[in-house]
Amino acid sequence: MVFDSARFDLRPYTGFAMDTYVRRTFCSWENAGWRSLLVQRFEHVPVAEDLALPSAADLHLVLPVAGRAELETRDGGRPVRSAWIPGRLQLGIPDRPSVKRYRGDTSMRSVQVHIPRGTVDSVAARLGGGAVDFEAMTASVAAGGDPLLEETVRAVGFPGAADDLYAESAAAFLATHLLVRHGRLRGGRTPEREDARVRAVVASMRERLAEPVTLAELAGEVHLSVYHLVRVFRAATGETPHRFLTRLRIEQAKRLLRDTDLSLERIAPRCGFAGPGALSAAFVRHTGIRPSAYRNS
Repeated sequence: MVFDSARFDLRPYTGFAMDTYVRRTFCSWENAGWRSLLVQRFEHVPVAEDLALPSAADLHLVLPVAGRAELETRDGGRPVRSAWIPGRLQLGIPDRPSVKRYRGDTSMRSVQVHIPRGTVDSVAARLGGGAVDFEAMTASVAAGGDPLLEETVRAVGFPGAADDLYAESAAAFLATHLLVRHGRLRGGRTPEREDARVRAVVASMRERLAEPVTLAELAGEVHLSVYHLVRVFRAATGETPHRFLTRLRIEQAKRLLRDTDLSLERIAPRCGFAGPGALSAAFVRHTGIRPSAYRNS
């Protein structure tokens, strides 16, 4: 499929048998009349082998909103394994084809956003110019997550009666946030080996959200001292490991409050909190509202 626009080079995958793998339930071009941002919602088949995705000119954001799966992606190098988990954002690098395979469940759904490459380059120029390091940006999002980015993608995925001014503003914000937060690391880039250790710690945190985890255990897993881990972790993510882990747990609690009817007593242990009181106190500190108010909103 090809989308043509006089204002933006917004051309998603061309020559791709989309109907074989997904059912599209929303398209901002067709359903909202947007031309500044392409937003689509999909339902996915639960199993795909050697799913060849042609390159896309735009910066492609994929937000799983339902279902779970184990994915393997190849884009010229070694296969990279990842998990399809609701709320865990994925980025596709422009102009790079890939091959994916996965096995999941029948409830897999996603919101997918294409930010026009022209918008990204224009924002980059206003921020000081230079080529955008999309690989670094993708690695940063994968390593640390980004609740604001995830919630923004979710919001534009269910836009209501919003016109193209809303879409244009959203595209500019998404591009600016990605470049400032993930495209330009403050304080210089940490060495590649230390970046890998930070990613390993983040992966361990995500796998152990429901378990008690100490800083010493995390440091030991990547063969660093506690002091060294805190230093390189803060350089790579802008946060201490403790605050980062708490934020991951709060985001998991938000997803459960939003997407399930589980009580606070059942949500708390699933997110690594001793009880509903501890979860409620942490939730208020990080979000400014109580869990019950968040669920009702």
